[in-house]
Amino acid sequence: MITKYFTKVTVKFDPFAPSARPARLFLARIPPSLKGQCQINHQVLTQSSPASEKPIIEVTYKDKHILQADPAKMTYSELQQHFDAHSRKLVLKDSIAV
Repeated sequence: MITKYFTKVTVKFDPFAPSARPARLFLARIPPSLKGQCQINHQVLTQSSPASEKPIIEVTYKDKHILQADPAKMTYSELQQHFDAHSRKLVLKDSIAV
């Protein structure tokens, strides 16, 4: 996963739902070196959480583009491809600018 261009990551998940696995894997794949540059927010949803709060993964990139994904509907590999698509565009933009 290309995490170099992440500036903010927000992850909300229910730890007992099947959708928790892709969310936990996503959080685990963020390298420790990025954690100083990128703001990482995570929220564990419980039974007492409002029904309006759904599991979600939201990433803000350096160009202020925001992508969201529902971990309940995607596997980890699909999440990785979803977020890497915009990261590849930024890599290409950086290589052209140099």
